[in-house]
Formats: sequence, C-alpha cells, structure tokens
Amino acid sequence: MPCQSTPRYPEHLTGEGPHNPFPGIKVLERRIGKEIPHRLGSNEGLDMPHRALREHFGDALAEHVYCYGDAEALGVRQRLSAQQGIALETMLVDAGADSLIALALRTTCEPGETVVSTAGTYPTLGYFAKGQGCRLIEPSYYEAPGALAPDLEALIAAAHQENARLVYLANPDNPSGHLHGDSAILKLREALPDTCWLLLDEAYGDFRDDAGSEFAAKAIPGVIRLRTLSKAHGLAGLRVGYAIADPDVLAMMMKVRIHYAVSSLTLAAAEVVLDHPDEVHQHVADVKARREQLAEHFRALGADVLPSATNFIGIRLPSAGLAAEVHQQLLAEGVLVARLAHPELANVIRITAVQAALEPGRLATLEQAITEHA
Repeated sequence: MPCQSTPRYPEHLTGEGPHNPFPGIKVLERRIGKEIPHRLGSNEGLDMPHRALREHFGDALAEHVYCYGDAEALGVRQRLSAQQGIALETMLVDAGADSLIALALRTTCEPGETVVSTAGTYPTLGYFAKGQGCRLIEPSYYEAPGALAPDLEALIAAAHQENARLVYLANPDNPSGHLHGDSAILKLREALPDTCWLLLDEAYGDFRDDAGSEFAAKAIPGVIRLRTLSKAHGLAGLRVGYAIADPDVLAMMMKVRIHYAVSSLTLAAAEVVLDHPDEVHQHVADVKARREQLAEHFRALGADVLPSATNFIGIRLPSAGLAAEVHQQLLAEGVLVARLAHPELANVIRITAVQAALEPGRLATLEQAITEHA
C-alpha cells in the first residue's frame, strides 16, 4: 500500500492559519446561499466602460474582466469531476502546472531541505526548488536502446540517502516521453520514506491510452498530482491547471496560494472548453495519430526515436554537437524544435506532433542529419 501517513508540512503552516483574507464574492455567495447582485464593497473597476477593450475583442470578453475570479474555481472543478470521476474535494485549480509546482514546494518544503528530481527532466521544478533555497539532488536517467526513462530505483535511493522532503516525477516524462505504469507509481510511493512527498506531474496524462482509468481519478496519500489544460485542451496561454490530493493537503496548499491567481476570463474559457469534450477527445486522437506518423517516418530514416505517451516525440542523435548543429540550422530556417538543455540529454531533439511537423521538407535538415549518421 502507498504511504498511509501524511509527510509533515513546514512548521510555520501547522498551526491555525494563515487564512486567505480575500476568499471572493463567489465563495461568499455559496456560503450564504444566495446571489449578491449589488457589489458596493469591492474595489474592482466595476464602472470602467471598457470601450477600447470592447471594440478590440467584443462585449463577450469584456464582461469577464471586471471582477476577480472564483477563488475555488467551482465551475471548472465540477466539470472535471463529472467527466473524469475525480472527487470534487480532492481538486484545487491554479494558474497552470508551473504555478502548482511552486505551490506544492511552498506547502511541503522549507529552505535547506532536499528535493530529488531526475537530471534533465522538466527544469521548472529545479528552478523553483533552488529559488526557494532547497537543495536539489538529480539522479541520472536510465538509458538503453529504445529507452530513456526516469530511474525510479535511483530516485528512491536518493530520497533515503539524502533525507529528501520531496521527490518529483513527470509521468509521462517531459522531455523523454516515457510512461511508467500505475503499479510502478504505487511501488515508488511505497518505497519512499514516510516523511517524503511525491510530486507527480501528469501534464501529459491526457495522451495516455488509459487516461480515463480509475487510478487516474484517485487522490493518493503522500502524493500531490498535477494536471493541466495547456496540452489536450489547448489553453496554455490562459494558464489553468489542477492538483489532485487528499483534502487536508489541499487545505494546506490554500494557506500559501495566491487567491486570485486564475482570472475570471480563464475560468470562463476553461468551462466552455470543458463543456465540449468531443472536441478535446478528437484533438487528442489527432495528436496521437500525428505522433505515431512522425515516429514511423523518422524510424524509417534510421533515427533512434524514443517511445512517447505525450504530444511530442524525442529523437536521440549520436552526439550533442550534432543536435546543436541541427537545432541552429533549423532555427535559422525559422523552425523551432526543442533541444534539451541538460548536458546529459543534450543529444535529444524534441518535436511537437503538430500538423506543420508533417509538411514535406519542413524538417529536411534533421532528416538529412539522421540519414548521414545512421
């Protein structure tokens, strides 16, 4: 079984408070059970005519900008709960997965404590951890023919040896695309120290073949799971994501959260997109089809294409130097692909599975480099 006791929180969060001083009018309306039509006490610019905004974007957008958003994001949570079977009380909505990473670190770690993350995985985790004064330990990826995966055993060992407060795992991984199965995740949680949190970043989970499984909807003791509407829902520019965890964990996260981090416009847009799940499902299916088409195309050229359960493919070139050369040549041609920044992964090129990637000649520089070095 996974960790049964909750790993500890920073000492300054364990007493009463801090309490959010501005829960917002939507929360207040729900508390008193009725609508408040006359907002005479808030200092929003409610009487701003917004002539320029209306002329540029239209009245529909302007009507969403006057007021602070619902701090509890109830409408978004209700839709996610209905569609994915996630208990309403186990979700917290915030300004994208990046904001949730920062929030999880503030909730669980104090300066000087140790965070463990695979060397070269999503670098925002390390960026935030170091910015908070944490010590970052980075075990290497497991590498083999056809495999580039976070090494779970190495993460476990580092957590014990370094007395880690938190272990971060992206699953599916960014940038390798590797997917660890549900049983592996549960074994990882069980093997970590009881005092250590697992931050499970599932930003690409919508592209898993089993994305709607029962396991995907669960809050797991000792685990904070992160999801986003940036990829499968196409809302990266609006910044909206959600965490799944036990309610007491979310209550602690609320103590250190920016209360209006998610705008009213973002919440309204997210609700519209969530109200049209068929469009989301079709997009996911199209992305997966393009991903497999890209992978087959480059495998046919002799490329080392990494298995991927995401919306991108990774291609492992023979050397970091060749990857840098290809990256710069494509950039000069006006084509931006991702070359992984970490020295241990600097020979990997990542390509998003959009239609433009399949256009003949678009990636000719990369194709030529592969055939010349196959």
